[in-house]
Order: sequence, then structure tokens, then C-alpha cells
Amino acid sequence: MARMALGLEYDGTDFMGWQRQSHAGRTVQGCLEEAISRVADHPVDVVCAGRTDAGVHALGQVAHFDVEARRDLRGWLLGINSNLPVDVAVNWIMDVPDEFHARYRACARHYRYCIVNRPTRPAVVRSQMTWVRHPLDEERMRAAGKFLLGEHDFSAFRAVECQARSPIRHVHRLEVQRDGEIVSLDVVADGFLHHMVRNMVGVMIDIGTGKQAPEWAERVLNGRDRTLGGVTAPPQGLCFMAVLYPTAYSIPLPVGTLFGGLSADNE
Repeated sequence: MARMALGLEYDGTDFMGWQRQSHAGRTVQGCLEEAISRVADHPVDVVCAGRTDAGVHALGQVAHFDVEARRDLRGWLLGINSNLPVDVAVNWIMDVPDEFHARYRACARHYRYCIVNRPTRPAVVRSQMTWVRHPLDEERMRAAGKFLLGEHDFSAFRAVECQARSPIRHVHRLEVQRDGEIVSLDVVADGFLHHMVRNMVGVMIDIGTGKQAPEWAERVLNGRDRTLGGVTAPPQGLCFMAVLYPTAYSIPLPVGTLFGGLSADNE
């Protein structure tokens, strides 16, 4: 058996999420495993760097699989993509050592949440961005984000059904930018709890619209109580941007990631 890694992107609109479901439902993992298995001519299990929920997108998802078949890399890439639906695409594929693991070898992940901030609802980007009709003050949101940087217990930002053993996570970067009517929040952390980013965005939106003061983010964090944290932002605005691995694996990074200055080699 040889181990291979690949990078893929997908539009999560019509998927039940990443994880293959026992009941009826279209998943990214299911589509990818079916495509790879056809090229390999035997069943293949795929492991990803971070499982995404229904409606959540990805530009820099990374996954690995073990395979008996032998193909050149171009053959794998073309063969897999020709068997994938139009809303999933593999961007690269490579051989990796047996100890590589898409999830457990990942040292940091980057998510981006995009908001259309204007009085009227969007049509074209309605599946890629969340609409907030009330004006957002990005300076207030930036001030709030500073309270969430560093290593903390993020129990207040995890979903009730989260199965992570520990709520401790280290947020390396949290940046808020505005480009016209588009407000984006970029979050880089060593890992994320279930719904963590969407719950953080829910708090930031309440602060950006003036419903709460920036210091509320710190009170929510320190309270460690999900019921005090406001609503969970919709999935449509969330995108899994990239994953950082030790340089020895030579895993490609998409353009525009926020890993600059972070090193995975000492993890």
C-alpha cells in the first residue's frame, strides 16, 4: 500500500458536509472516495484535515488515502477529476510517507468567513456569503477579536454536539477586513471545535452592529457557556482556506494564506 495526499476545493452548497453518512445524503467524502476507487479499481477510504459541515465550502482542503494501484501523478489527477461532480475538484496530488496523516499531522488551519453587508439581499453570492443588512463596524469587530487571540478554553464557542476531547485551542490570528460591502473574518488556529468559527462570527456580528460592546467577546469567552454566546452564524459564509504541515512533507499552500511567521517544524 502506498499513501497519497491531495488538495481539493468544493462548493458545499449541495452537500450534507464532508463526512460520509450512513443514511441517505450527498457528502464530499463519499463523492471523493467513489472517484478515487474507480481509478484505483479497489475501495479507498479518505481522511481529511478538517471535516466541514453542510453548506460550508473549501479552497484548500487536504486529504490522504492508501492505495494498492500504481499510476503516475498526472494519471491520478486527471482520472479522479473526471469522476468527480462539478462542485468538487482536486488541484494537486502527491506521494507522501506512510506516517503522514492529513488530520493529525496538521499544525494549523485557516478559515475565512465572508459577509455581504448592505441593505438589500444578494443573489449571485447568496451561497458563498452571509447577508447582514445592518451596518457593521469593522473597527469594533477588530477590537473584539483581540480578546480571542491566544490559547484559551473555547467552550463558549463549541457546539453542544462537539466531540473534541479538549476545548483548549490556540488562535494565532484573527483578522477583520472590509472591501466595499464585503466584510471578511480570517481565523488561523491550531485546531477548531465544532461550529467554533461560526459561533465566533455570531458574537462578532452582534458587536459589529452595536448590540454588544467589544468587551462582550471576552466575557463570553471567560464564561465558558455556549448559551451566553449568541447565535451561530449561517454556514454559507464559511470557507476552509488552507492547512499548514511541517515543511518536510512539502504540502502545497494556496495563495493568500495567513500562515506567515508560523512554523510547524517544531510541533
